[in-house]
Amino acid sequence: MSDPVVLLERRDDGVAVVTLNNGKVNALSGAVVSALHEIADQLTADPPGAVVVTGGEKIFAAGADISEFGGPDEARPITDAIHGALDAIAAVPRFVIAAVSGYALGGGCELAIACDYRIASERAVFGQPEILLGTIPGGGGTQRLARLVGPSRAKELCLTGRQVKADEALRIGLADEVVPGDELHDRAFALAAECARGAVLSQALAKQVIDSGLSSTLTDGLLAERDAFVESFRTNDSQIGVQSFLEHGPGKAEFTGT
Repeated sequence: MSDPVVLLERRDDGVAVVTLNNGKVNALSGAVVSALHEIADQLTADPPGAVVVTGGEKIFAAGADISEFGGPDEARPITDAIHGALDAIAAVPRFVIAAVSGYALGGGCELAIACDYRIASERAVFGQPEILLGTIPGGGGTQRLARLVGPSRAKELCLTGRQVKADEALRIGLADEVVPGDELHDRAFALAAECARGAVLSQALAKQVIDSGLSSTLTDGLLAERDAFVESFRTNDSQIGVQSFLEHGPGKAEFTGT
């Protein structure tokens, strides 16, 4: 029996680790995309404290499985499936961190930018090279990338297929941190564990309002924030946090995740 193409581990510290496990290049085949969607649904239905998404040491994910490409009739279900899976990853109501080592190209880059935060090793390389095949990104790259790095830079990357090394990725906002390769997973797991110990229900509210606000007007976003602010006071952790602050000062609360 072959190994699963995507692995899910739920650690004792509340961190769920999603690892691409599809051979040396971690191509986002139909099977991988389906598994990612299923795992994202599991993590939404039964949320952990935080999530780390990672892949291989040399290749995070090399993009879609080109052998599955054909004409427009084949293209529609491929893009629909990838969008569905990555939208589901983005919608997990917890902090989702991509730990990127090696190449994150095409769909691999799109998976990374569907996460909330990207920690890259010094050997990480990002890119949307679909134009070199005569096509365009089909997993959210034209939209999420532009929101991260701005429309001009997104157009340059998508229209040339140029690859971006870790230092430039950090400079343009495609990566949020760059660390030595042997520190990548320790840093990602430490940040995820820190969030997992926090007020995760309020974290989910903050994430939801930030994401929805990006596709709405400022006025509507501010109204949504007000509603979410009120909702956060329905959690037990809000009472714990306020009381701890009054008694012990900031940063001392021990949250329960409720």
